[in-house]
Amino acid sequence: MCSVLIVDDEKAIADLIEMTLEPFGYRCVKAYNGEQAADCIEAESFDLILLDVMLPGVDGFALMEYIAPTGTPVIFLTAKTAVEDRVRGLQAGAYDYISKPFAPEELLARVEGVMRHTGRKSRTLQVWGIEICPDTRTVTKGGTPIHLTPREYDLLMVLVYDRGVALYRDVLWERVWGLDSDAAPRTLDIHICRLRKKLGWTTQIRAIPKIGYMLEAEP
Repeated sequence: MCSVLIVDDEKAIADLIEMTLEPFGYRCVKAYNGEQAADCIEAESFDLILLDVMLPGVDGFALMEYIAPTGTPVIFLTAKTAVEDRVRGLQAGAYDYISKPFAPEELLARVEGVMRHTGRKSRTLQVWGIEICPDTRTVTKGGTPIHLTPREYDLLMVLVYDRGVALYRDVLWERVWGLDSDAAPRTLDIHICRLRKKLGWTTQIRAIPKIGYMLEAEP
């Protein structure tokens, strides 16, 4: 299991990151300021550090100087969007830079991109007996390929990245088809029905009355 150090002084954001990553095999440790983060880094090695720039006391840029000699890859998380701040973070040695607010699936995609690039984790996802390889957009079950249309695959990935979260129909529609799509109103329901049948997920994808759909989190 890969270990990730989350350094953010906003507990709600740190908790959200943890909830996003843990279902995908990441062990998360949280620190809420630079001093705590330095103690964690001294106590153990991490596969990745998610580092907020605006920290009380020692800020993220200063902490980066402490992290750099360890060779641990870093992704900066910050509300700062100025080009010079992004450039400074990348020049300091960060692999990536994500501006707040961010969608959970974007965070996971960025994290797994860095892990894949550094050879620290396989890109394959295991969900409810289904194996998904995002690099090739392929889905298999028990070694047997499952053919999904591009829209079905996109819908599957939105559900997978937000497992255990009830997603509004409008959210699913926007992420898969886009707000400007002229597809029929029942298109979403048809695609959900197809996914259930193709994947054998008769109960895993649950309809939430007056909201939309949710992929159950695995026990």
